[in-house]
Amino acid sequence: MSAQVGGTRRRILFLTPQLPNRTRQGAAIRNWNLMAQLATRHDLDLLTFVGEREEGATGQGRADEPWGTVVTVPAPPRGVPERLRTLLLSARADMADRLWSPAFARCLRDLLAEGRYDIVQGEGIELARYLLAVERGPGAGPLLVFDAHNAEYVLQRRAAATDARQPRRWPKAAYSLAQWRRLRHFERRLLRACDLTACVSEADAEALQPLAPERPLIVVPNGVDTAYYSPEAPTRGGPRPAWPAPPDRARFDLVFSGSFDYRPNIDAATWFVAAVWPLLRQGGRRPDGRDLRLALVGRDPAPEVTRLVVQGGVLVTGSVADDRPYFAGATVYILPMRYGGGVRLKLLNALAMGCAVVSTTPGAEGVPVRAGEHLLLADGAAAFAAAVERLLTDPDLRARLGAAGRAFVREHYDWAGIAARLEAGYDAAFAIRASPPTRDRPPADRPPAAADQDPSPAPAPGGRAAPDRPDDHPTPPR
Repeated sequence: MSAQVGGTRRRILFLTPQLPNRTRQGAAIRNWNLMAQLATRHDLDLLTFVGEREEGATGQGRADEPWGTVVTVPAPPRGVPERLRTLLLSARADMADRLWSPAFARCLRDLLAEGRYDIVQGEGIELARYLLAVERGPGAGPLLVFDAHNAEYVLQRRAAATDARQPRRWPKAAYSLAQWRRLRHFERRLLRACDLTACVSEADAEALQPLAPERPLIVVPNGVDTAYYSPEAPTRGGPRPAWPAPPDRARFDLVFSGSFDYRPNIDAATWFVAAVWPLLRQGGRRPDGRDLRLALVGRDPAPEVTRLVVQGGVLVTGSVADDRPYFAGATVYILPMRYGGGVRLKLLNALAMGCAVVSTTPGAEGVPVRAGEHLLLADGAAAFAAAVERLLTDPDLRARLGAAGRAFVREHYDWAGIAARLEAGYDAAFAIRASPPTRDRPPADRPPAAADQDPSPAPAPGGRAAPDRPDDHPTPPR
């Protein structure tokens, strides 16, 4: 097992909730780009779930894929009855069980038995239980790395506060209220068990680090492929569009994109159409005589989103093969998110495409953009509508913001530099594991002392502390 620092070529096993993809779905895009960069210097294998509509076969990856061996497992069905049982009859966090699969666990054991991996990296909270299930001897076994795509307990706490404002959303608020404390407990145990945690933003790092202050934690932000998300690309004949010009149906005054089965995106779309869209439409038609048009672009729209088409001028596209024509066809790109976490890939993609953007403060969280220089920030329905109207009527401002935003992401969010941060984290974690223990850092693979245990574990039904389950027992800390 190699544990040297400084340029060591390592074997890394990635665990992902879906097949990594260069262009579709935020987590899949992050996973693809990190793996693509790491594959130039390391040997990667992949254990992943696949959905019913996805193609994925176990075996050797294709030449254009960043992994060597890939093992695919059907995503486990988990309906409302199972989730209710978890909520009412246990103290476990729902998200920790969401992708639990005995078949996936067996594949992980087989891969670890067959291959000498230096690192096992789990992508997102749904894969966390598999990291906790990895058996390691004292000072041996693979480095365990958790890539925290969100500070999940913070996300659920914000969801509870947002949904509590509307009586019809009180059931969802109650769910989030129960979940955020369970998630905080689970995330604390997870961070203490892993050798390294990567966060996508400084805000997430500030939320997670206090849960396990003795553990290494680094910021590895989301990035953007600026060659792919580009308003134009150089050719021998000079600059020209990198893809066909958007058809008229892709030209909209406003565009908002994302996975519309994701609660923060659902909330953003429904709030915007209910509170902001009527204010904008009061202004009547555009100078060219058209009514305002809004496109909600993204896969798996929830019923709350699809119902928005009854509002005048609103289109819900569902999944699209290529979202770039919609970015290019948007007069203004909007980010009306009221809560969320991490770094919004949709914001980075929009800036890379040279879009003029209006965002709420939560929508731009995690990205150090400057209001008035890279985009406009506005909170509240009236302020958001005024900012959108300002951009709709000022083409010079749109052009200035678009150019500055693209320059910003090209300088700060290139995937090559982001992957280098992760590799530096690997090196540091290996060095820490090899160093003598200190009072603040117990020796590798020794269970934490009683004083280090979670002082306020999530209560089980009946008010008693929930016991650890055998398949959820944390790997002892370093």
